[in-house]
Amino acid sequence: MINGQTQLFGIIGNPVEHSLSPAMHNAAFAHLGLNGVYIPMRPADLGDGFRGLKSLGFVGVSVTVPFKVAVMDYIDEVDPVARKIGAVNTLLFRRDQDGQNRCLGYNTDWLGSNQALAEALDLATSTVLIIGAGGAARAVGFGLIEAGARVLVTNRTESKGRDLARQLNCPFLSAHELPTAQADALINTTSVGMAPKKEAVPIDPALLARFPVVMDIVYAPLSTRLLVEAKQRGCRTIDGLKMLQYQGAAQFILWTGREAPHAVMRQALLEELRSRQS
Repeated sequence: MINGQTQLFGIIGNPVEHSLSPAMHNAAFAHLGLNGVYIPMRPADLGDGFRGLKSLGFVGVSVTVPFKVAVMDYIDEVDPVARKIGAVNTLLFRRDQDGQNRCLGYNTDWLGSNQALAEALDLATSTVLIIGAGGAARAVGFGLIEAGARVLVTNRTESKGRDLARQLNCPFLSAHELPTAQADALINTTSVGMAPKKEAVPIDPALLARFPVVMDIVYAPLSTRLLVEAKQRGCRTIDGLKMLQYQGAAQFILWTGREAPHAVMRQALLEELRSRQS
């Protein structure tokens, strides 16, 4: 029941209609009996939208493309790791001792990828190959380094890949070096495998046996061609919903101070994804 005591949460982005986060967070609120509601919002202007969030008393907000970088201009305090990554995906609004409504910015994408991968290996003693050089690759890379992992980067556009490798202070592997590359895990952070290229794979499938663990941040489809090929070669696979679930759980803890109901959130994500695909 939404009433005058309902706490407001949501997600801002453009587009935002595709987000699975409302299903995940609203299921968590309902499961724990919390009087909160999480809604998708597409502000026409980020500045006006941000001021609206503050004035309406929102408690927590997720941030997705294209606002993850631009929103940092409006935040009162940015978490050090989010500052390193150069992007924020989580806003927390809190009133200080003077009654001022302050906004704190975090990035939980790296927490999501780390926790998903940590189900399969010890990050601090592992080497991980990242495919991609965009914002997701940057968050994943900084997160892995934060956990003590050794990171390698490869990317179809070599110049962008080398730029990210320099930022992460890690090796870059060109296409001709991949056949001899080995790592404990491989993570695809690109959109390869999504519609309309669902049958595409970001790496030669014959090389997958070199990576005992293969993770794909793409979650639609849930079983991407990359994960199917990896399973056929005996790899342990991690789907994209895991990262989404864990980063959402980290947000939930920041906003509510309560332990996140992981099983409930995972089930809500699966049901929403299946509903949309059918």
